[in-house]
Amino acid sequence: MDTWKFYDITHKKHLVCNPTSEAKLVHLVRLLDLPIGAGVVDIACGKGEFLIRLAEEYEVRGLGVDISPYCIEDCKKKAADRLFKPNIKFTQMDGADFRPEQPASLHLAACIGASWVFKDHNETLKTLKSWVVPGGLVLVGEPFWQHDPSQEYLDASGTQREDFGTHADNVKVGEKHGLQLVYTIVSDKNDWDQYEGLQWLAADEYARQNPNDPDITELRNRVASNKNIYLKWGRDTIGWAIYIFRRDE
Repeated sequence: MDTWKFYDITHKKHLVCNPTSEAKLVHLVRLLDLPIGAGVVDIACGKGEFLIRLAEEYEVRGLGVDISPYCIEDCKKKAADRLFKPNIKFTQMDGADFRPEQPASLHLAACIGASWVFKDHNETLKTLKSWVVPGGLVLVGEPFWQHDPSQEYLDASGTQREDFGTHADNVKVGEKHGLQLVYTIVSDKNDWDQYEGLQWLAADEYARQNPNDPDITELRNRVASNKNIYLKWGRDTIGWAIYIFRRDE
């Protein structure tokens, strides 16, 4: 089954493609307090909701990048429906290939929940820092271990212990690169339950409405496996936070 088709189906009901509630998204956008017309990039922008809200709030000039053709289609439709000024663009590409027109030229560089684009959390922060002006913001979303994961969970999820650190570890990585943590937004179990549960619901509805799709068996099996892993281990093992860092002046 095509990877991006799978994620399009399972995230059809999501506003944002990570375990963050709409209330926390609203809080995040207001906290950033960007200058009007700020330059922004959002790597792995998903459905574009974060970037579009920045445009609505601050009239930012920005680019949303995502490798999924389904996401970019959603982004463009949403932008056409909600934005009157063409200051936001969306393009389908591997985020690792993006380069700003000038280094250290953006007010905000974001990559929320896709540090794999740049290999890991460390490389993501290093790269995004190089794109923002002194005093600019680097915003990332990253999982963290709530406690040492069991080997059963690691085996079932295909995750390595070293893939993530603790909440404090995620902050220290930024500080190592000369970034100052100014705020975190940490997801709770309600956020996680909604993020996971909407995937189960969306997949079930799609399977019922498209019984002749040859990918249905794989879709159901993957979702069932992910559901079991989350309920048995993940819910009490993995955390998630959005980290707002400021580049030193």
